[in-house]
Amino acid sequence: MKAVGYRTPGPVNREDALLDITLERPDPEGRDLLVKVVAVSVNPVDTKIRMQRPPEGSEWRVLGFDAAGVVEAIGPDAENFKPGDRVFYAGSIARPGTNSEYHLVDERIVGHSPSSVSDAEAAALPLTAITAWEMLFDRLDVKRPTPQGGSTILVIGGAGGVGSITIQLLRALTDLTVIATASRPETEKWVRECGAHHVINHRQPLASQVEALGLGAPGFVFSITQTDQHWTDIIELIAPQGRFGLIDDPKELNVLPLKLKAVSLHWELMFTRSLFETPDMAEQGTLLNEVAALVDAGRIRSTATETAGKIDAATLRAVHAKIESGTVRGKIVLEGF
Repeated sequence: MKAVGYRTPGPVNREDALLDITLERPDPEGRDLLVKVVAVSVNPVDTKIRMQRPPEGSEWRVLGFDAAGVVEAIGPDAENFKPGDRVFYAGSIARPGTNSEYHLVDERIVGHSPSSVSDAEAAALPLTAITAWEMLFDRLDVKRPTPQGGSTILVIGGAGGVGSITIQLLRALTDLTVIATASRPETEKWVRECGAHHVINHRQPLASQVEALGLGAPGFVFSITQTDQHWTDIIELIAPQGRFGLIDDPKELNVLPLKLKAVSLHWELMFTRSLFETPDMAEQGTLLNEVAALVDAGRIRSTATETAGKIDAATLRAVHAKIESGTVRGKIVLEGF
């Protein structure tokens, strides 16, 4: 089967950063599904792994997490899907990735694709939707108001993949007032289209901009990117007894200042459930089905903003470079081999 992989980690501007390769088609075991991949999207985690991690236990590392496709075969213990089903999912960080014609995935982290959108549009959603959903409803518990500012949330980094779907889920499933950040006219427009009530510029101090809105201190803050750059502002602007969540990887984070306001800190990694096969691992499949229902009901939409081309090494190298530039709005998808 066709696939895209690499042997040596490093920068994307090398010919061997990602290569077209041929691998044997795997066979499903246990609760696995063998999926014929139709479309994929690219996430910042793909670029981080390509930069840092060599292959483990095999000659090649195949990247890719988001995928949409069709079930080709099922393992002997699979119960929820059958060959021919359209599916979408975000895969596992501990297994080979989705940048291949056929891919194995545990059925517990798979959802039925929304019927109203294309495979490319569906492929933009899983990783970011799981990340946003788990942060909002499992970590920050936004449906349980904080004592102060419990009706307002600040989303730092609103224009990217996670931010785009976070805003939509908040508008579809909560009554919270959503403040989001963006820094360019096109990203501000996109964030407003996703449903943000207010947009502020993350290239300027955040605390003074939030105060100027006249809404009071937000009880919830979700930082998607550049947390270390905004840390002083976050501590200043969040309400006492607020809840703060982040998903990026700041080199240093002094959490002691959170103590004065009794602010709780919440990390989110959407790979945790599949990596440790937690007892609630199947919650990811359940929430993906709920996301699909929201899409089909017209309450949220795909965050795909660009179809870059076929799933091949040259196209993926170009998309990785664009993601590393920090200028992506929504999600970039690739379709077909």
